[in-house]
Amino acid sequence: MATPFNIQKPKIPATLSQGDFSPLEDGYLSMCEIRDCEISGDELQRLGMGEGLRFDQVLFKNVTFTDTTFPNIELTDVIFHKCDLSNGDLSDSIIHRVEFKDSKLLGLNLSGATLGNIIFENCKANLVSFGYGKLKNVKFDSCSLSTADYVECLFKKVAFQHCQLHDGNFHGTSLAGVDLSTCSFERLNVSMENLEDCVVTPSQAIGFAQLLGLKIKD
Repeated sequence: MATPFNIQKPKIPATLSQGDFSPLEDGYLSMCEIRDCEISGDELQRLGMGEGLRFDQVLFKNVTFTDTTFPNIELTDVIFHKCDLSNGDLSDSIIHRVEFKDSKLLGLNLSGATLGNIIFENCKANLVSFGYGKLKNVKFDSCSLSTADYVECLFKKVAFQHCQLHDGNFHGTSLAGVDLSTCSFERLNVSMENLEDCVVTPSQAIGFAQLLGLKIKD
């Protein structure tokens, strides 16, 4: 049985100053709001920014990130609201107390990242990659996650609620304590030993039984 857990919200002041991506001292952006703009990889390279950035107490609202690469970034107390990070690279990053809300994350690369106290809410995140990552206190709520990759991940207190998970790849990832009963999928790539203690509906259980080659008789 899945055990309920709490997620720490981003600690962001009610009032933030307007910020931008002008050259950052030590690659550090803090205590500001960035909204209604497009940020391109070319622009970041021109400003000498990329790997190893640190964002702390930042609100991004209606921001489109185009061809952006942020490997090894550190995000703490950050909200992405109505943003587009599709095909971006946040691999090997440390992400703590962050919310992704009403955003497009198609093909976003989070492989090798460490995520703690994260909420993905109403996001289009097909083809997103979490491979070899560590997810602790992470909630996916009403997200489209078709063909998402969770290969060899470490899950601790991870929740999926009302998500589309079709063809998700959970190879090498234990789903013990994970409740999939409110989610929809036709097929998951997962080994039977990693389904132990996973919570599913009777109809989902029949689908998993077919992975064993069992024929279900009416």
